[in-house]
Amino acid sequence: MATRISRNRLKHGIMSGAALTALMTGPAIAEPIQFSVPPGSLSKALTDFSRQSDREILVSSELVTGKQSNGLKGTYEPEEALSALISNAGLSYRVTPSDVFLIDASAVETAPQQDITDESSLQSDSVVQTAEAAPEERREQTIVVVGSHIQGARTTDALPVTLIGQEQLAAIGADSGDDLFRSIPQMGDVTFNSTYLPQSSNAARGDVGSVNLRNLGIGNTLVLLNGRRVVLHPTSRANENLVPVLTYNTNAIPTAGVSRIEVLRDGAAAIYGADAVAGVVNTVLREVNNGGDITIQYGGAEDTDLRQLDVNGTFGTDFADGRGNISLFLGYTDRSDLSSTDQSWTATADRRSFFTGTDFEGVSTLDRTSTISGWGNFATVGTGTVRQNGVALTTGAGAFSIIPSANGNCVAAVSDDVCLRSGNRATTGADRNTRYDTNAVGTTLMPEVERINLFSTFRYDMPNGMQTFGEIGYYFAETSALQQSPTMLSSARITVPTSNYWNPFGPETFADGTANPNRLPGLNISPDGAAVTLTSYRFDDFGLSNVNVENHQFRFLTGLRGEMGAFDWESAWLYSRATVRDEQDGVSSSRLQEALSWSTPDAYNPFNGGNPADPSGLDTSLSNAAALDYARIRTERYSRTSLAQWDFKLSRPDLFTLPGGDVGMATGLELRRDLQLDDRDKHVDGTITFTDSVTGVEVLSDLVGTSDTPDTKGSRTVGSAFIEFAVPLVSPEMNIPLVQSLEMQAAGRYENYSDFGDIAKPKIALSWTVIDSLRFRGSWAQSFRAPNLEQLNATVVSRSNTRTDWVRCAPDVINGVTEDFTQCNGFGFATTGRRAGNPDLEAETADTWTVGAVLQPRILPDHFGSLTLTADLWNVEQEGLIGIYGEGNALILDYLLRTQGSSNPDVIRAAPTADEIAAFAGTGLEPVGRVLYVNDAYRNLQPQTVRGVDFSASLALDETPIGRFTFDVNVAHLLEYERSPSPDIQVLLDARAAGQIDPGTIIPEGGDLLRQDGSPRWKWNASMTWKPTDAITIGAYTQYTGYFWDTSILNSQGDNWRVDDQQTVNLYAQYAFEEGIAQNTRVRLGVRNVGDQLPPMDSSSTGYNGALYQPYGRYWYASIRKSF
Repeated sequence: MATRISRNRLKHGIMSGAALTALMTGPAIAEPIQFSVPPGSLSKALTDFSRQSDREILVSSELVTGKQSNGLKGTYEPEEALSALISNAGLSYRVTPSDVFLIDASAVETAPQQDITDESSLQSDSVVQTAEAAPEERREQTIVVVGSHIQGARTTDALPVTLIGQEQLAAIGADSGDDLFRSIPQMGDVTFNSTYLPQSSNAARGDVGSVNLRNLGIGNTLVLLNGRRVVLHPTSRANENLVPVLTYNTNAIPTAGVSRIEVLRDGAAAIYGADAVAGVVNTVLREVNNGGDITIQYGGAEDTDLRQLDVNGTFGTDFADGRGNISLFLGYTDRSDLSSTDQSWTATADRRSFFTGTDFEGVSTLDRTSTISGWGNFATVGTGTVRQNGVALTTGAGAFSIIPSANGNCVAAVSDDVCLRSGNRATTGADRNTRYDTNAVGTTLMPEVERINLFSTFRYDMPNGMQTFGEIGYYFAETSALQQSPTMLSSARITVPTSNYWNPFGPETFADGTANPNRLPGLNISPDGAAVTLTSYRFDDFGLSNVNVENHQFRFLTGLRGEMGAFDWESAWLYSRATVRDEQDGVSSSRLQEALSWSTPDAYNPFNGGNPADPSGLDTSLSNAAALDYARIRTERYSRTSLAQWDFKLSRPDLFTLPGGDVGMATGLELRRDLQLDDRDKHVDGTITFTDSVTGVEVLSDLVGTSDTPDTKGSRTVGSAFIEFAVPLVSPEMNIPLVQSLEMQAAGRYENYSDFGDIAKPKIALSWTVIDSLRFRGSWAQSFRAPNLEQLNATVVSRSNTRTDWVRCAPDVINGVTEDFTQCNGFGFATTGRRAGNPDLEAETADTWTVGAVLQPRILPDHFGSLTLTADLWNVEQEGLIGIYGEGNALILDYLLRTQGSSNPDVIRAAPTADEIAAFAGTGLEPVGRVLYVNDAYRNLQPQTVRGVDFSASLALDETPIGRFTFDVNVAHLLEYERSPSPDIQVLLDARAAGQIDPGTIIPEGGDLLRQDGSPRWKWNASMTWKPTDAITIGAYTQYTGYFWDTSILNSQGDNWRVDDQQTVNLYAQYAFEEGIAQNTRVRLGVRNVGDQLPPMDSSSTGYNGALYQPYGRYWYASIRKSF
């Protein structure tokens, strides 16, 4: 029976010749370390070595029991120190592919290797420590594998776990938690990321990164730090189902202190609770003993202004004769911003030229510039057609536009370069230059960021045999970015009073009796003038909006562990809190309308257009500064989440004995309280509303371009109980052919939610060792995810997104003005969806299973190296996914029903204007007005199935003529991604198949989602580390992402655009000085993306998928580290 040294008394009765003990921590890069290992038992000496070197050791208990060590004191490299410690014990060591020291008997008394030591058996969420005690009562802390609460459980061999160790971390070269987690092939879209910078604060932005294991969606992966939960990031964003989801912020991970990353690629709700549907990611921090280091790194991306400075430090000290330790990790980052104009391929939102020569050449929707610009569309109020000396200046509905005079078809001059045209401004042809190019004006792709990460760990072995431990952490980040200027929402229009000084249809004289110099002469309207409604307008003369986001996160943990009879116990209390303060420049609708009412030149002037010399660029014909300053406001959104948790765990590796060995058991209780607060700005939450002084229409949001959103607050208390068994069914001593061992994990968890109800889920896992070098493993589990607090507690949330109004495009298609529905680009409008929370939502549930194999072929001599191969087939079936119908689908349904003589009651429209009535004449369709809003609600949708296979290979070559090599490969292959369309969506699909809906309409079809929108079939990475000498290390890393289809665009044949695959390569070289003035100094030069590969092109306005790629090419960096 295999077991591990536990923190309670060493139980000789459960140790067998195959027993292997893992003493685990971290880095594999050999550098001199200050050691202080007292003479005594070899077991304790190895424990002290593991802790002080931050290295991992795997050793059979039989090899160390009863043996002594002479100890060690001084500065040594880890390999040199270990050799000295074991030299008198007749032992030797080698390094496994996972950078673990594997200790064997020396060649003269070689013992057969009797266990497979792949990565799945080398995971831990704690660091081995030793308490001072009598030899017969020596205590050593247990290794607990991610995926199990049982100390020393061998059943974890049944679980698919990926380990990212120090050599791989160095080869990746990540300088943030976001970059680090992106490198894991099993991770899906990183939809929360710093390059996602929406125009309003309605979605998370700033220094944030998300976790999406298996691409099952944000919120389905549990993130742990040192084996316990982390608090959720406070701000949400809409997922692919358009519902708000919350994530853990990967940038808050203290990367300076990371020992390793453990990724459990298996459903684990029965072990850890909700969020663990796709799996668990555990970040393990290291312990620093009597010393530390400081690292300074500077780097930048070629052909950009992106530069980054990182300063990291680790410090630690033992006290009380080694019974206690305090470790401190410090990380500081200062990164400049990346502007859209830094690189030619991101400098324009008009993507058409990039698709020249493809099947998508000429597709108008590739022009992602905005149809809303400073060249506005307007409508006079209550006038009918306005004429000047008999010439129509407006349509029958009073519509007119302001355009550059050079564009032609003017009916009246406003200034030398700006004129008035009857009807709405065209967005194609000669007027295409009046679209607003959001990229050409210098908006931010990646924000400027300043980040601080401080984290400290503490432990102390008390004289009474208990150990107290703790953590305290603080994360701070501030980002700054420039975003496009605000625009009108179709549901929140503003009317220019007749008194406006610049109104071309204003009164002949103002209230003070002065003549109006800007009223056009010869008008057929009242001398009192006419008010004018802004129907499409960008407030470009306010300039780009400055967005500042400030994140804070605090974590405090304290706990005790000890023994109670034959049981180990552990209890801890954790409190963590995260806040986000999102501030942005804005425009108050109320104050703006006041500035529009002024009868002096100080009044805001929406009739002056933009920049006639560059119509799609920044506005150069600014309104008076007095009006701009009066209407400009600074808005703030404050969000907060907190996590308070208490847990108590019991574990015993030998509850009772079966023929196959000792049965281990763990059980525990957990009580946690989650809180989420979202305090919106008073101009958005309904405190300050806007009532149009001309029309009397009230809008709940007073912030131009932002939908109203009420404050929300929710909390829940979750009580949990779990039990887990590790059951050895067959042991080697039973001598069963082809079954060297067979072990089972059985677990169950019950959770009760104060706002949701209760639920219980099971898990079963098996590990079957056929022979020494071959193991099969498998698991089955049921998982769940409760609706988050925002989904349950939101009242009515308004969100505005650009959606195509297909029924308004239909007259142009019918009349031949537009070729087909793929050319309906001009009918995309900012459409408000009013989404209601749903207290009756049910939990999302999932059934998961995995089957796999671990192979360690004995093709290399033990002293030369080792090879490990793994393969795991996995399958996840989810039900009850939470989503909404969506404004886009609602408008397609409205189009379908209107072709049949009815309409969609959830689409609320304004009455059609005279122009809209005229447009529908002769089409057979009833005229419609603009969309005011679309009603919707969160709901449980149809199921989805995701299936794939993971491969990994690790090769360590310890003794070659040119040095030591390690190779690691990690492959994720997606086999199936199937989502059943909801009945409502199926209606639309059936109608399109029957020819009732134009094939150019874009419907989220569900069905086969493989290779769609950031879900490639293949993702893999590989790393290599070469140490030709102790002082020199050379590392390489490559990452591959397969192709997928961009479903947001169709060509005339109905095909989607293929986003190509990409492979990048990172390299680094480092030198560690061993003597002289630079002793204990390491210098490193590295480059990420050696081949200067740009992100594969998609049809978005920035030209790349920010959830998968970073918006730059080759990145150079250099670092220096001083250890002391």
